[in-house]
Amino acid sequence: MSANRLFCAVLATVLMSVAGLPRAAGIMDTRHNLSVSGPGPIKAVNEDRICIFCHTPHNARRDVPYLWNRADTTTNYTTYESSTLYATVGQPTGASKMCLSCHDGTIALGAVLSQPGIIPFAGGVRFLPAGPTRLGTDISDDHPVSLLYDSALAAANGELVDPSALPQEVKLDKADMLQCTACHDPHDDSYGNFLVMENSYSSLCIACHDRTDWGLSAHADSQATWNGAGTDPWPHTDYTQVDENACENCHRPHSAGGHARLLNYAIEEDNCLTCHTGNVAATDIEAQLTKQYRHGVQDFTGIHDAAEDFTSLVTPHVECVDCHNPHRANNSTATAPDVPGTLLGVTGISVSNSPVKESAYLYEVCYKCHADNNALSFSEITRQNQQLNTRLEFDITNPSYHPVEGIGQNPDVPSLLSPYTVDSIIYCTDCHNSDDNPASGGIGTSGPHGSINKHILERNYTTADNTVESSFEYALCYKCHDRNVLLTDASGFPHNSHVGPGMMMGMGNAPCSACHDPHGDTNNTHLINFDVNIVTPNSASLLEFTDLGTFTGSCSLSCHGQDHVDRTYP
Repeated sequence: MSANRLFCAVLATVLMSVAGLPRAAGIMDTRHNLSVSGPGPIKAVNEDRICIFCHTPHNARRDVPYLWNRADTTTNYTTYESSTLYATVGQPTGASKMCLSCHDGTIALGAVLSQPGIIPFAGGVRFLPAGPTRLGTDISDDHPVSLLYDSALAAANGELVDPSALPQEVKLDKADMLQCTACHDPHDDSYGNFLVMENSYSSLCIACHDRTDWGLSAHADSQATWNGAGTDPWPHTDYTQVDENACENCHRPHSAGGHARLLNYAIEEDNCLTCHTGNVAATDIEAQLTKQYRHGVQDFTGIHDAAEDFTSLVTPHVECVDCHNPHRANNSTATAPDVPGTLLGVTGISVSNSPVKESAYLYEVCYKCHADNNALSFSEITRQNQQLNTRLEFDITNPSYHPVEGIGQNPDVPSLLSPYTVDSIIYCTDCHNSDDNPASGGIGTSGPHGSINKHILERNYTTADNTVESSFEYALCYKCHDRNVLLTDASGFPHNSHVGPGMMMGMGNAPCSACHDPHGDTNNTHLINFDVNIVTPNSASLLEFTDLGTFTGSCSLSCHGQDHVDRTYP
């Protein structure tokens, strides 16, 4: 071994001992060997000293350790920011500042303190060339460094490993600051990218980040691979399965497209739709989002924030992560009203309009945008009792409501199809869903992503007056209510003479929505809430329904030219 290499080997051992880092495995065969013998494309013309680019045994800087041989950078960096960051991130310090003396691209690679002039590099290279390793002075798209990582931070965050439990490979500096060297060993490239440990299945990421139920999530368990079509979902890793990429399915620790939370792409849905197009995930969500009626995640960018408070006024928007938590989502099933696995760990709004950190019920997820903080500004149907707040429509203290929050008020509903009973509870997604979802016999995907039907309805629901009744026109209603029963007297009300052809001129062909508000009503039983564009006051200026008991009631109104004055049924 040459005297130079012997010096470097001894120096590296000493430095690692002083820094409390693992002993170097050999810098000579890594890209950090910038000498003429270096294996990488960036190397000196004739300088054969390996360590000289960072360290010197003489005339080293006295204000920093490690026999440092590079000038102090005076660069002012743009640092990482996030509304969900519990730590305070200042300007880089310690080892991170040393790393940036090359990796920010502002100081020549050959500019060292131990000799005058600049060590020349092959090809006339002076500064670190543009590419993934040149971080620049805007490091807001890189994992935050130079932050105090202590037990108080771990406790405040709730999903960070306590520093006392970090694996031995991950080391903080002497001031308990997290620096570049927590993840990178500049002298050892055994694991690639100078990582301190293998990062398949994101083992390095989860050394610090202890996300709730991450190990049970689909992104931690799925062995799905890319079929080669569309965009490469993992251009910055060598892993070929979802579970192997784990965190890096969505996140990129350096030069991230979405700076806050280090997402692969700046446009939020791109982080999901790169895989959820049928090219990695089996289901093609992107196709659903191109339908006429959809949750239009493509219509918004830069509005959603993970810390937004839906109890106050939030700018209307929708993104995938408003409904799905990618760290917890899985394929487990549930029974209404409990959230299914796909919605686990999502924030919500309770029945009392209180914020919920983790929704227990599916409707709580929906209430974020369809209750007090309503994304809808108008109703397609003008009701006698106008209400846009779905939370109030489903309130179980109402005289009637579809049983979303709890069992319905009506103990007598003879039209219900099996397995539904008067004790059943249903999901919002029993009505609002893809028109081709598997539950309805389709070959598409489940969930209210998109539909060919208005209001993202699973099946057709016609609300136009003078519609000729058929199994198609009111297919959504007939999903749960037996058409054969509804159109006979067995239903307890003469629906056939109203929805069907009628028994006299002018009657009949009224849509279900003429009388019924499908969510619920705060005034009437049986979901009665008239469409005032079809049903109007009668000759006595009355527009009302009176419940007279089981299967009996009266109406005072005018509809299709028929004047009802206390008209009773049956």
